[in-house]
Amino acid sequence: MGDSKQIKKPRIAVGITGSSGAVYALDFLKRYPHDKYLIMSKWGKAVMKDELKMPEPEKVLKPYYTRAFADTDLTAPLASGSTELDAYVIIPASTSTIGKIASGIGDSLITRTAAVCLKERYKMIICVRETPLSTITLEQCAKLSREGVIIMPISPPLYYIPETVEEYVQGFVDKVLQQCGVKTGKGWRAEELE
Repeated sequence: MGDSKQIKKPRIAVGITGSSGAVYALDFLKRYPHDKYLIMSKWGKAVMKDELKMPEPEKVLKPYYTRAFADTDLTAPLASGSTELDAYVIIPASTSTIGKIASGIGDSLITRTAAVCLKERYKMIICVRETPLSTITLEQCAKLSREGVIIMPISPPLYYIPETVEEYVQGFVDKVLQQCGVKTGKGWRAEELE
């Protein structure tokens, strides 16, 4: 008699908000190898159009996600704690979105999914793309960090000496992928451990 347990495929939600840095979201969507459920805010779509020249972001990104949900759809499965996620990545995350999440406001699918992850203790990764950061945003990030949220300011590593913008972007996305359990590249001076 065989083992009746099925191997569960990892699945994550990906939120794209209206902060500059759409190229990081695109690279992450392309490179995360498992199921991805996409939510783009109205301003996230505007930034994709502006920065990446995507007239219809959801259509262009279709090969890179499993399913997309409207940010206005609070009846979507991601709005319920009964829908298990392995992680929720908001990339890039606007400071307005961070403020709402830290205050417990779930008025959109992006912020409601965050509220679900907080209450269910699912892994959440917030990729902040803003500088400088106000004291208010720093306090909000610290509050979320104390709740187990991984705060990742978009700050690519330079020790690989990137020669192209793509390598620069991939350096940061590698770090996000690692937080999601996806092995990427060698670590700094990793050969010294072998």
